[in-house]
Amino acid sequence: MARLIDQYKETIVPALKERFGYRNVNQIPRMTKVVVSMGVAKAVENKAAVEAAAKDLTKITGQKAVITLASKSVANFRLREGMPVGCVTTLRGEHMFEFMDRLISVVLPRIRDFQGVKDKFDGRGNFSLGLTEQSLFPEIDLDRVEFPQGMNVTFVNTACTDAEGRALLEGFGMPFRRHSEEK
Repeated sequence: MARLIDQYKETIVPALKERFGYRNVNQIPRMTKVVVSMGVAKAVENKAAVEAAAKDLTKITGQKAVITLASKSVANFRLREGMPVGCVTTLRGEHMFEFMDRLISVVLPRIRDFQGVKDKFDGRGNFSLGLTEQSLFPEIDLDRVEFPQGMNVTFVNTACTDAEGRALLEGFGMPFRRHSEEK
């Protein structure tokens, strides 16, 4: 069982209940899913780039990645409707907590000159994080990376406000920047 599940039940739930004064256990925010996506810019010239990105995303998340298709044609980008442009994986349950644990404890500390993540919340407590390369993950062999590719990670939870969402993710150990450091 994932370490973060136990941490949520034993320490995060009581801390959130005390901090925000929840009367009902169902009011306490919880994680619902983590969405990991890669938009592949080189997909127009090289269709193998999307398949390579999907293969890397599958290794990283431990779940098969779905290739996403363009919904509109854009002449300036030589993009036609229905062309593969990226890949996405939605993690829930134990897979979600295992991925979060690896991201927080292994991947983020490997970033050079890392000073914490900026808090990019959507107003409803959901958090998004951008990574520059898939090679930050230990599952990826650096010698076999054909196309260095960034990715977006979105943490979706049941929080109603950004403060609740931030408190939930801080409980899991998400290293946010201090407000005094941000400019």
